Amino acid sequence: MLPLLRKTHSGPRMSSAATLNVLSMTGQGHAERSGPLGTLSVEVRTVNNRGFKCSPRVSDSLASLESRMESLARSLIRRGTIHLNVAFRSATSDCVSSLDSAVLQSYYRQLRELQSELGQSGPIDLASLLVLPGVVVSSREIRRDDEELWEFVRVGVVDAIENLNEMRGMEGLAMAVSLQQDCDVIRSHIEAVGALTPRVVDNYRARLHAKIERALVDHNIEVTPFDLLREVQIFADRSDVSEEITRLNSHLNLFLAVLDGENSGSEREPSGRKLDFVIQEMFRETNTIGSKAADAEISAHVVEIKCGIERMRELVQNLE
Repeated sequence: MLPLLRKTHSGPRMSSAATLNVLSMTGQGHAERSGPLGTLSVEVRTVNNRGFKCSPRVSDSLASLESRMESLARSLIRRGTIHLNVAFRSATSDCVSSLDSAVLQSYYRQLRELQSELGQSGPIDLASLLVLPGVVVSSREIRRDDEELWEFVRVGVVDAIENLNEMRGMEGLAMAVSLQQDCDVIRSHIEAVGALTPRVVDNYRARLHAKIERALVDHNIEVTPFDLLREVQIFADRSDVSEEITRLNSHLNLFLAVLDGENSGSEREPSGRKLDFVIQEMFRETNTIGSKAADAEISAHVVEIKCGIERMRELVQNLE
């Protein structure tokens, strides 16, 4: 296998770690709050997803605020599946629980009928029926100001997402450093391909000239220098990869610029999807170089470039 080349390239370099604007799509954040309204516990977990999907689980007393919590999460997290768990315990009792006797009697009657069918007997523990759906019902006794409660919840959700983003930022930084290293490796192999390309044409010219010399001796065929030059030129045009190399280097520069946040506006934009598109273009140019390659050493460099791009693709799919 060819050694990994790590030469310094002339394209744009990533800025310092502190300014990188890359987040992983996986992470976890937690926040707790206490106040006159009660206590709040918020947990946010994110995993990979091509788009945005939020799965909130909230206390019954916060059911009216669920859609607002989802909208808040959407405004702060751009991609991934978000599991948002919000538990709230009021400082005072704000609901009254009661038994639905009709539901309880229905459960009791069905169990008695089932005992009769199975030929069994014995007492039925009513306490065990209380956990069945619909037996215990709650009704609001105290109506709180929803805006006051929402502000209390909103701060807790924001704190949890900020903790989440801190973790995602650390993971994203580690992936960004690895991506930069892969870009350096790929660019080094591209330079090697560019240096080898003229040799391919020279070797073809030498092989073609040797074949013609043998044909002249064996079959007394006359070939003009113009014919030889024309064949060499056709091969040179067919195997020329200078345009592909230029575009591939341009894609690498764009990749690093997006990774560094240079193409983003004042508001942070998710970079993972854009980087994925750039990688697709890099694969396309690399495949073209490989199809034109008429040299074993160039083909080996192309394989290394593809390996580097594939490593980058796997990491990019984990970036927001």
